[in-house]
Amino acid sequence: MSTRVRVLAFAAVVVAIAVAATAYVVVERREVTAERAAEPEAEQAPITEVTGGPRIVFRHTGIDNQYGIVAVVPLDDPGGPRAFTGVSCDRVAARPEGASCLVTDEGVAAKYEGFELDPDWKQVATNDLPGIPSRTRLSPDGTLVATTVFVAGHSYMSTGFSTATEVHEFGGGERWGNLEKFQLVIDGREVDPVDRNVWGVTFADDETFYATVATGGRTWLVEGDLDDRTLTTVSPDAECPSLSPGGTRVAFKVDVDPGRRVVWQVAVQDLATDERTLLESGPRGLDDQVEWLDDDTLIYGMPRADEPGVTDTWAVDTTPDATPQLLIEQAWSATVVR
Repeated sequence: MSTRVRVLAFAAVVVAIAVAATAYVVVERREVTAERAAEPEAEQAPITEVTGGPRIVFRHTGIDNQYGIVAVVPLDDPGGPRAFTGVSCDRVAARPEGASCLVTDEGVAAKYEGFELDPDWKQVATNDLPGIPSRTRLSPDGTLVATTVFVAGHSYMSTGFSTATEVHEFGGGERWGNLEKFQLVIDGREVDPVDRNVWGVTFADDETFYATVATGGRTWLVEGDLDDRTLTTVSPDAECPSLSPGGTRVAFKVDVDPGRRVVWQVAVQDLATDERTLLESGPRGLDDQVEWLDDDTLIYGMPRADEPGVTDTWAVDTTPDATPQLLIEQAWSATVVR
């Protein structure tokens, strides 16, 4: 088979996967919408009671009339009544200065958008997205936004999917474009592989970030520099990183059964020593970008096997033998606002 034929065949497979994924999301949402009309709403609190202090922002996934709406709970009472913002998001990330919201606009042809919202949850900017929403994060001061989406049309797919990850200024302004265009440095050597994917940004500041790069069938934790437009490898075998509040450690997913089947576990790595700790009792089967609840605790979303569309947010200590604990029922895409 010629290279051109292989590329065309691959592109057809990618398009089919993207179409199937979109169709699944649309069908699932319609089923959930039909079910939730008959369910009682979640216990609510006034939004003004929870937006003045440390809090957790997340997508509500209870099968009720608030399904998909962004909700907020106090950091010191995550299991208490939640306040609803009235904003619907597939993925959400928040800071005191505002929030990033990725949405799927259903229709004959699905449309994907990113919204930026002020502290009162009023829209201040809209951006078209080139694919299905996957991840979003804000810089510590809320001035930068990172988005990751699944896309079709690439002529490669080393990790089983293709992504587009972009960084831009919150509310408009400078745009750095697709991070795949940055210079990639692996083990001190500049390389230019065709089969690269970038996803899962976590910001250190307004110049430096960490992310995942996949190439050659392997994933890498990379440190990105917006000024130099570079991605430099830190260590191999890491996906969807999240930088700790103090900036000294990074948590990420690790496939602990490579080459056979995908089995995710969470690891925490010290950036100064490169020492890595695998959370043996942590979440297996994780498909989320973890978030730091505090300097010693991680949170993440997990779907309920017996309730399609419903997810819960769990917490686990960063010690190897820690046992995960349910933190927020019916919650997804949680971020901590301090």
